[in-house]
Amino acid sequence: METHAPAEVKREEEEVKGQVDRLSPGPPLKPGDIIKGTVVQIDRDGVLVDIGRKTEGFIPAEEFSAVGGPHKELKPGDVIDVYVVRGGGSGERMVLLSKRRADYEKAWRRIVNAYKSGETISAVVVEKVKGGLVVDLGFRGFVPASEVGLKRMSDAELERMVGRSLRLKVIGIDARRREAILSNKQALLEERERRRRQVLESLAPGRAVRGKVTKVVDFGAFVDLGGGVEGLLHVSEMSWTRVNDPREVVKEGDWVTVMILDVDKKNERISLSLRQLYPDPWKEAPKKHPVGSTRKGKVTRLVPTGAFVRLEGREGLEGFVPISEISTRRIGKPEDVLKVGQTVEVKVLEVNPEERRMTLSIRQAKIERERRETEEIMRMQERQRPKVTLGDIYGDVLAKLKERPSGGEKEGASSS
Repeated sequence: METHAPAEVKREEEEVKGQVDRLSPGPPLKPGDIIKGTVVQIDRDGVLVDIGRKTEGFIPAEEFSAVGGPHKELKPGDVIDVYVVRGGGSGERMVLLSKRRADYEKAWRRIVNAYKSGETISAVVVEKVKGGLVVDLGFRGFVPASEVGLKRMSDAELERMVGRSLRLKVIGIDARRREAILSNKQALLEERERRRRQVLESLAPGRAVRGKVTKVVDFGAFVDLGGGVEGLLHVSEMSWTRVNDPREVVKEGDWVTVMILDVDKKNERISLSLRQLYPDPWKEAPKKHPVGSTRKGKVTRLVPTGAFVRLEGREGLEGFVPISEISTRRIGKPEDVLKVGQTVEVKVLEVNPEERRMTLSIRQAKIERERRETEEIMRMQERQRPKVTLGDIYGDVLAKLKERPSGGEKEGASSS
C-alpha cells in the first residue's frame, strides 16, 4: 500500500479544491457584469477567454482594429477585464464578452469617482471643436474654451493644443448621456495654489532666493518668488545708497537674487532686500574716503541748504555739501552754481559711518586745486628760468679791466 507524506497530501487536496472552485458555477453571470478573464486562444474569428467557469467566454474580432486585429492588442496568457454582453445561464455553451465595453465602463467609473473625489486626471486632446476641445477619456470628454489655460486662448492657440496631454478636473457629468465636462484651468489653479503654499512654507528670514520682478512702483518693486507668491523689495532696501527712482535699479522682467527680511505667513506679506546681500560700504568709508582727501562725484539733488553728491565708485556713497561749502563766493541758492547731474570735485570734511553721513566741500576742493595749480606753475617757471652768474652780470666790466695796462708798465714807459 502506497503512503504519502502529510505535506504532499495537503498540496493535492488544495489542487483538487482549486479545480472544483474553478469549475463551480459561482454567482450567476448577468449582462453588465465586468469580470476578469485569461486569454486562451486568438484566431481570425475572435478571442477565447477563460473566465473561471464551466463555459468559456468569447470576444468577437469586430471588437478590435481592422489593422492587425486582436493579435495586435492581446496574446495568450493576458489577464483582461471583460464585459458580459450575453450568456452565463445554465445550458449556455459560450458567454459573449466585450473588452471595448469593459474599457468604456471602467473609464466612465473612473471619471465618476474623480468627479466625486475632486481628483485631478490627465487626458490627451484629440480634437478642437466649436467652443472648446475634445479629450480622450476612454470616451469623448469636453473641455470648454474658457476652461483651457489660465488666460483666454485664441482659436489658433486651441488648435495647437491637439495632441497635448492636459491636467484636468471633472466639473460636470451627465450619467444618462454619459458625458463629462472638464476644466484645465481649475487643475492649473489648484496646482498653483499647492505650489504657492509650498513656496510660502519654504521661506525664512535670512534666506537668499531668486525671483522675477513683476511690477515696479515708486516705493519699490514686487518680485515673484514662485507659485504666485510675491514679495516687496522696498526702495530703501535696493541699495546702501539713496535710490531716487526704483527703475534706476530694476525693471519689470528682471531676474534678481534677494534676501528675505521678514515673512508674515498669515497675511502673506514678504519683505525683501537687495542691499543685504552686499557688504555695507559705510563701514569702510573712513578708510576709502579719509578726511582731507579729494574725490569726484555727481550732483544728485539740490535742496535749499545745500547739495547731495554721489561719489564715483561701485559703492556710490552719497555725501552732503552745505551751501556755505559750494562756492568761494556767497550764493543765494545752490541752483545758482550747480545743476543735477553735474560732475564736481569735493573735499571730504567729515565721515560718520554710524549715522551714514558724509560732509563734503566743493569750495575747499577748489581752493586746494587752485593752490596746487599755482604751486605747479611756480615750479615750472623755476625750472624754465635761466641760471645767472656774476660773470653773466659783470662780464663786460671784467673784460675791460683785463684789457687796461697795469700801473708799473705805464711808469716804465714814461721814464724811458
